[in-house]
Amino acid sequence: MLLVFGLTAVFRKVSEGTFHCPQCGGDRAYRRRTGRRWLSVFFVPMVPLWRLGEAVVCRTCRGRFPVSALRTPTSQQMAETLAAGMRAAAALVLRAGDPADATARARAAETVTGYGEPEYDGDAIDADLALRRTFLEREVARAGAQLAVEAKEWFLAQAVRIGLADGALGEGERRELHGVADLLGMSPAYALGVIVTTEGASR
Repeated sequence: MLLVFGLTAVFRKVSEGTFHCPQCGGDRAYRRRTGRRWLSVFFVPMVPLWRLGEAVVCRTCRGRFPVSALRTPTSQQMAETLAAGMRAAAALVLRAGDPADATARARAAETVTGYGEPEYDGDAIDADLALRRTFLEREVARAGAQLAVEAKEWFLAQAVRIGLADGALGEGERRELHGVADLLGMSPAYALGVIVTTEGASR
């Protein structure tokens, strides 16, 4: 009797979801798969051999990528992170000034709404003001990790405008804005330039 031996690669699905496909350049559905080489008899896998590792397969372009591709945030995740970061920055700046000032609160609500939080209102501001500083700082830092240099400048300028809404910046507000800039990954000199320029434009 003639036996036909061979090697066969068998893959199974580990998980699936949405990721930012490096090849498509946008958010796509993916399937995460792991593979193993088998010894086959008559083309039927019989004996498991070595593992082939894991890969992420785009369900649109069929491209195969390393699992590390899942670490790149999707567009939706990025938008959510930026909105959360601006909420946190607004709360930090408001607390450093007059958190009850109606003009400053209105400016904060307008700014956060522009970052994708259409339901952000006075109650949401009060809830954010009550959050721990460490949590707020972490949210700003997470946003900063996703921003290009120009976007960091714009982010900080928006925070400065919140501080300016109730009048000239106080020392506490300046310190807080420099703290926000540091969390964003901006140098002190760069942050000072953005703050001074934004102040000048508001006069």
